[in-house]
Amino acid sequence: MKNIILLLVLFVTVSFDAPREDAYDVGEWFKFRIHYGIVNAGYATLEVKDATINNKKTFHVVGKGYTTGMSRFFFKVDDLYESYIDKETGNPYQFVRKIDEGGYTKNQEGFFNQSTNRVLIKDYKHKTEKTLYVPKNTQDILSTFYYLRNYPTIDKLKVGESVAIDMFFDDETTKFKLKFIGRESITTKFGVVPAMIFRPLVQSGRVFKEQESLTVWISDDDNKLPLRIKASLAVGSIKADIEAYKGLKNPFKTKK
Repeated sequence: MKNIILLLVLFVTVSFDAPREDAYDVGEWFKFRIHYGIVNAGYATLEVKDATINNKKTFHVVGKGYTTGMSRFFFKVDDLYESYIDKETGNPYQFVRKIDEGGYTKNQEGFFNQSTNRVLIKDYKHKTEKTLYVPKNTQDILSTFYYLRNYPTIDKLKVGESVAIDMFFDDETTKFKLKFIGRESITTKFGVVPAMIFRPLVQSGRVFKEQESLTVWISDDDNKLPLRIKASLAVGSIKADIEAYKGLKNPFKTKK
């Protein structure tokens, strides 16, 4: 069950055709409550800060995931993901992945050279370094979410259509794909919210039951905010719901 708590939130992302004005800004923060069956398993948060990398203005995005209560007793999770994203291009300069999941640990930093299509991986746990080739405009797992929120043609997607982006994760580049399922209004802690439904295509066999076992609901407004996530796992199922938010760039639309 590696990476479940935070990755469920990071899988929530939508893809379009051309960049637009940012759907987010410095100060945005939101929190998810993760349920495993009827048990409150933990929380995941995402926050956007300001930073400068190599004299470039960047968004510093910080993602955290952690188990709570009895879930922490049986399976302790403390995950930290960070990404430094160019404010103009939306491409990442650097990422941090520091995780502890039931004794499984990683402590890595990655440094992208967008001009040479290379990424330098520093593994602090194993005290190693390596440089790998990546396709142009490749994103890390955290920057993927924010990069794809800024694409404008979601209303043109038809039910059943899929979109993809190159994403670097676990020392390799993969195609992160999404299928648009449709629209519906769902009841949240904050009221009834119009939502778009997507189904990310995920690798089956290790954690998820099958390739299309994950479903996500995104706010149908300019924020493209994740609202709900459901996943069928090899053992049981997980549901995540938005618990709190602040600093949204655009109005959060709810139905009366």
